[in-house]
Amino acid sequence: MSEATPTAAELLQRAAGVIAAKHRGDLVGAEELLAAFPSEQARTLGFYLLADLALGLVRAQSGQAMDDLVRELSLLVAASAGNPPATA
Repeated sequence: MSEATPTAAELLQRAAGVIAAKHRGDLVGAEELLAAFPSEQARTLGFYLLADLALGLVRAQSGQAMDDLVRELSLLVAASAGNPPATA
């Protein structure tokens, strides 16, 4: 019997579990959870949903517009990569 297709909520929870396992130092558990996604598409959807939820929580707490929050995040990512984006 094949496993039922996970719901969006299950995919989101699995993605959150990967992050939680990594942060508590359980790299084997994080790898096992990553491998438990039924497909690359499911993994992508799970992490997309997790990112969307997390950004929504930050937006609600900070009161920032989502565009401003994403712009700030993009600048932080670029700066941490040592490659700040050109300003317009």
